[in-house]
Amino acid sequence: MLSGTRRLFHPSNFAKNKTKLAALVCVAALASVTFFLLKPAAVPDLAKGNNVTITDFKSRWAQGDMIVLVRHVERCDHSSAPCLGPADGITLPGKSVAEAVGQHFQTLGLGKADIYSSPMTRTAQTAAFMFNYTGAGQEWLSNCRQTMLSDSLQHKAKNRNLVLVTHSECMNALAKTMKFRDSPTPDYGSSLFITVDDQQQPHLLGFINANDWPKVLAN
Repeated sequence: MLSGTRRLFHPSNFAKNKTKLAALVCVAALASVTFFLLKPAAVPDLAKGNNVTITDFKSRWAQGDMIVLVRHVERCDHSSAPCLGPADGITLPGKSVAEAVGQHFQTLGLGKADIYSSPMTRTAQTAAFMFNYTGAGQEWLSNCRQTMLSDSLQHKAKNRNLVLVTHSECMNALAKTMKFRDSPTPDYGSSLFITVDDQQQPHLLGFINANDWPKVLAN
């Protein structure tokens, strides 16, 4: 019995176990690194981007290579703030946000932009105060979860930016289609920018929250 115990605790057994433990640690480390590398990336915040990113953003906009999804501003039925009008529309503070964001888009330039809006009251009001848009609402901008990216590409004209006033779920659906990580609900009045190359291939550039436009335009 004693000799068996000695064999069990023989130095060679410790060496073998140590080798196995090291191998397991390596496998676990490799699995962690692989998971990290394969994990979908978060949508970039353009207000935190470097000068190269912002320069590319402005250049692509000037060339008419962008699709932009803009979330409506604060909705009245989810807020204690006073309503602008109907309960399913936007708030009075939201109206001011829409006008401010519209001014930032004017600074970028809207001469090469086609603008569409979801038919919902809150998006129609946002589009009116942000872009002076009063056209007919587009149903595909409210029923958007499955085909947001393909519908956007179909409506984009060559060398013209496409601005879509829509909803948070549409923005998240598009980002998910482009293999980006599920994100928190986009802020009211935030904008999601996608560039489209000559082969009609989309590339998600990032987002700008309503109050971060001055940081982006200052670069």
